[in-house]
Amino acid sequence: MTEYGRGPGSEPWHPEDPLYGDQGWGGQQAAHGQSQYGDQQQSYPQDPYAQQQPYDQNQQHQNHQQYEQQHQQYGTPQQDPYGQQPPAQPQYNGGWDTGQQGAMPYGAEPQDPYAQQQPAYGESHDYYGTPDAYPPPQPPGRREAEHQQPEQQQKPSTDWDPDEPQEETHPFFTGSDEPVGREPRDDDDDPDDDSSRSSRRDRGGSDRRGGKGKKKKSRNGCACLVVSLVLVGGLGGVSYVGYTYWQKQFGAPADFAGEGTEEQVEVEIPEGALGYDIANILRKKGVVKSSDAFVAAQNSNPKGKSLQAGVYLLNKEMSASSAVALMLDSKSQNLLVIPEGTRNATVYEKIDLRLELDKGSTAKIAKTKAESLGLPAWADDNPDVKDPLEGFLYPAAYPVAKGSKPEDALKRMVTRANKEYDKLDLAATAKKLGLKSPWELITVASLVQVEGKYKHDFDKVARVVYNRLKPGNMETVGRLEFDSTVNYIKGQSTLDIGAVDDLRKLDDPYNTYKIIGLPSGPISNPGGDALHSAMNPTPGPWYYFVSINEDKTVFAETNEEHEKNRREYEEGKSGQ
Repeated sequence: MTEYGRGPGSEPWHPEDPLYGDQGWGGQQAAHGQSQYGDQQQSYPQDPYAQQQPYDQNQQHQNHQQYEQQHQQYGTPQQDPYGQQPPAQPQYNGGWDTGQQGAMPYGAEPQDPYAQQQPAYGESHDYYGTPDAYPPPQPPGRREAEHQQPEQQQKPSTDWDPDEPQEETHPFFTGSDEPVGREPRDDDDDPDDDSSRSSRRDRGGSDRRGGKGKKKKSRNGCACLVVSLVLVGGLGGVSYVGYTYWQKQFGAPADFAGEGTEEQVEVEIPEGALGYDIANILRKKGVVKSSDAFVAAQNSNPKGKSLQAGVYLLNKEMSASSAVALMLDSKSQNLLVIPEGTRNATVYEKIDLRLELDKGSTAKIAKTKAESLGLPAWADDNPDVKDPLEGFLYPAAYPVAKGSKPEDALKRMVTRANKEYDKLDLAATAKKLGLKSPWELITVASLVQVEGKYKHDFDKVARVVYNRLKPGNMETVGRLEFDSTVNYIKGQSTLDIGAVDDLRKLDDPYNTYKIIGLPSGPISNPGGDALHSAMNPTPGPWYYFVSINEDKTVFAETNEEHEKNRREYEEGKSGQ
């Protein structure tokens, strides 16, 4: 840019220096705030060059006179001093030596106090020549021209006047559903149309809120409604899941109230069933309302853990606590109970009665299907054995529900016997005691179970059996001579079996008055106590025993002693 003036301390201006051409300003700039076109003062609040330079009054008067003379010559438009390359102008031939300027000429560059070197005379720094520079301030003539441009091409002023009330544009205050200055989404079908966007921005906020704004608002309302419904539905689902989880984890389980209805149902609880297994069976039968309620009631009852397998006769729709209490009562247990020492013939009759079958139905099935019911390999298949299942229908309580088959009950009993026998080393014990097989050991146990009246006598009764089986036994000559075997043959249970001579005439492999040794097979189903005594007899020389009263049995080594004990027993019995 051409240098138009100099700062304080510079050389005086000469007419040869290029200034503004013949149209010029008389080689002199107006003082700050003084119009170049007249005496009227004009203020430019943003002028950064408003720094007065001191000079004397004579110089100021001289400059004013020169300005009045030159004012007559001013008529042509002023050449733009800010062009990139101003046209060369004829130098001013006349004039005067102005000396130091009274003020910084308009548009003149202020002296850079940080510059390392002052530009040489006639040279200038173009401060507005770079692409990133702000445009230079324009002279008044150019400013008036800008004001005359079409209004639609002007951009809104960004100046802020603190005294002028500002218009609220935030949607919270205007009620608009869209912030001012944001493009509506209705016309997104042409996103690349920059001109249409700029024209929409030029129309202002009032245009944006008109016309399609109503449609946008309506569309936003529908969207809000849909979102609200989704949120409400989601919250409802989450609430339901949370409530269900809370009920399951912390709420009381569902339960009936009271003792139940008059309708009864038979429920079979299998062996090995635990709390939730029992609860699920009862729930499916309609006895309790929920499994959790039953388990909670069972845990709260001090005897709840003692519930066993079996068949129970219960009411429908009972409270869980009532169901537990009734199952602990023996009155509700509808089990088929097999007492210790029961013969198979009695067991068959009980099964027929429970299943409401014709008499003899179960006995017939036991005879024809014995080999398919799970007997162990050491079971004797001797044809002299009256019933191969004798001794294997283990005495216990069994669930035999109505509608089931006889073979199911028999198989369950045999399975239980195998389970109990497998806990013991029957083969080794039998050999130790001089027996041939576990089959004979079970036979001994069946004799102890029937002959021994009291359990505390079982060990001595077992010793009597083994003493009589010894070879060379001179007391009984190897015969057992038990009344129980005769009763088994005759299917009876009595103490008056007849005279010994008559008993010896009975020809039967189970008649111990005639045969030497053990009978062909067990004569009852022994329990655990009898089996234990058969395996662990008490040492002693006894060959005889007789019961004196309800809880006392007398054992003797010789027949003479035994007969004495017998007479005392008979006399005491007759004296009662």
